[in-house]
Amino acid sequence: MTTTAITPLRQRMIDDMQARNLGRHSQRSHVYSCKRFAEFLGRSPDTATADDVCQFQLHLIESGSSIGNRNRIMTGVKFLFRVTLRRHDLAAEIYHLKEPQKIPVIMSPQEIKRLLAMARSVKIKTMLSLSYGCGLRAGEVVRLKAGDIDRAQKIIRVVQAKGLKDRNVMLPPEVHQLLRQWWCERICRYDADVVLEQRFIFPGRGGYKPLTTRQFGRLFQETVVAAGIRKPVTLHSLRHSFATHLLEAGVDIRKIQALLGHDKLETTARYTRVATGMIADIESPLDLLTGKPRKSKKPTM
Repeated sequence: MTTTAITPLRQRMIDDMQARNLGRHSQRSHVYSCKRFAEFLGRSPDTATADDVCQFQLHLIESGSSIGNRNRIMTGVKFLFRVTLRRHDLAAEIYHLKEPQKIPVIMSPQEIKRLLAMARSVKIKTMLSLSYGCGLRAGEVVRLKAGDIDRAQKIIRVVQAKGLKDRNVMLPPEVHQLLRQWWCERICRYDADVVLEQRFIFPGRGGYKPLTTRQFGRLFQETVVAAGIRKPVTLHSLRHSFATHLLEAGVDIRKIQALLGHDKLETTARYTRVATGMIADIESPLDLLTGKPRKSKKPTM
């Protein structure tokens, strides 16, 4: 078995990231970004010049990188220059491009029903119900442990989620029932020596680690195909749909912000752009000119 030696510069950067408590994904992304930069240079990044930085940024755009990917790469390179190498002159050469504001793809309630109905097992239906019914990210679903389910208070504790933040979300009765069904089916012999509260609800192979988000995504896409949904949806579309449907139902936007774990209200407010029910109910000024205001829909019980 061969092992790749870590250069002293990379180790310094890893130490700097760990000292600042950066998440695993951020660390992996930053290391990959600096590796891309080193490959472009053909030498160590600590020998880079201002012209090298400018040429690399042009190279990323010319090679077809998306604006989002290009910005992520330059964020990692900027960390190397600003923190590890203390080369603030080179860090100042890095600029970020404005990313296009895209409206997230939302699934209708009918499509959600079809999706859940086509789930081929209790496990998959439970995971999808957690994503839509509680607004959880894919990584939050797979990392749930038995001790995170608070039946007495009817909440789910999401521990150390994105941004290393804890939050609580609701535990709907249907999700609670599905969790109980799945727990009865779940194979426990692999992690029988683990304290009950610390067991992953959706364990991967061996039982000591959770199911991966990649595996969860594959199960989701299989169910999407089975449900005949042709939209370009991803697992995160369930979280988008959760927020949008709550907004359309009249739930206060600050409550939705708390459930999603957003720091800024502006992040949650973007769902007002995709709340099709709210948009369709807005009366056009043309209706007022014709003197034929539309009849408001009666609320359905």
